Amino acid sequence: MVRSMTAYAHREEKLPWGTLDIELRSVNHRFLEINTRLPEELRPLEMKLRNYIKDKIKRGKLDLTIRLQIQGSADDKINFNQEIATRLAKTLHEIDKLIYNAAPVNAMDILNWPGVQESHGVDQDVLELAVFPVLDDVLIDLLDGKEREGEALKEMIVQRCTQMREVIKTVHEQLPDILQAQRTRLEERLAQLKEAMDSDRLEQEMVFIAQKADVDEELDRLETHLTEIERILNSSEVMGRRLDFLMQELNREANTLGSKSIAGITTSASVDMKVLTEQMREQIQNIE
Repeated sequence: MVRSMTAYAHREEKLPWGTLDIELRSVNHRFLEINTRLPEELRPLEMKLRNYIKDKIKRGKLDLTIRLQIQGSADDKINFNQEIATRLAKTLHEIDKLIYNAAPVNAMDILNWPGVQESHGVDQDVLELAVFPVLDDVLIDLLDGKEREGEALKEMIVQRCTQMREVIKTVHEQLPDILQAQRTRLEERLAQLKEAMDSDRLEQEMVFIAQKADVDEELDRLETHLTEIERILNSSEVMGRRLDFLMQELNREANTLGSKSIAGITTSASVDMKVLTEQMREQIQNIE
C-alpha cells in the first residue's frame, strides 16, 4: 500500500472529567521525526506516545498536539502554584527593567505559564487509559488520509512508467532504421570525397558505429527498473527510499542513452525519459 507522508487528523473526545483533543500533522521528511506539544499532565507519557506512533508510521515529520480541558464542579476554585507564580512574576519584573517599553504581562499570562495552574487532580492512570484509544483513532484517520493520497501518487507514477515504456518501445523499433540511415550517410560522404569504395573499411566503420550506438543494454535495464518500480508500488513494504534510488538509476540510464545517441530520435527519447523520471521523483519525495 502506497502511503503519502502528508496528512492531517484530529479528534476531540468528551470524557466524564473533561475534554481530550488530539491533533496529528504529517509532512514529508527524510527520516521519522516526531515533535510533541503536551500538557504538563501528560509529560510522563511522552516516550510511550512516541513509541506508539513509531509502530504505525515509519517516515515523515509528525507534529503531535494534545490538549486537555479538565472540568471541575461549579464551586471549585482555580488552584495555582503560588511559589512558581511568585518566582515568575519577580523574574518578569526584573526583565521589564532591562527592556525599553516592555509589553505588560497580565495575570492570565502568568496563570497560563506551564506549572502555575494546577489541575483538579485527574489520576494519571485515568489519563493514560483515555489518551491511547483516542490517539489510536486519530492514527487510523491519519493513515487513511496517507493511503488515499498515496493511491493518487501511485496512479501518477504508474502513468509515467507507462509513458516511459512507450518511449523505450519507440527506440527499440527505430534502432534498425537509425543504423541504416547512418550507413547511408557514410556512403554519401565517401562518394563526395570521390574515394574508392572500400567495402571492408565501410563494414568496419559500420561495426564501430553499431557498437557505439548499441543501447539495447540500457533499454533492457530501463525496462527492468520500471518493472521493479511497479512491483514495489503494489507491495506492502516501506518504499519511499527504494523508489528514490530507482529514480537515480533511471536517470543514469537515460543519460547513457543520450551520450550514445547518433540520431535525433534517441536524443529526444533521452530527454523525454529524464523529464518523466524527474516528474516521478517529485511525487516519490512525498511517499513514506
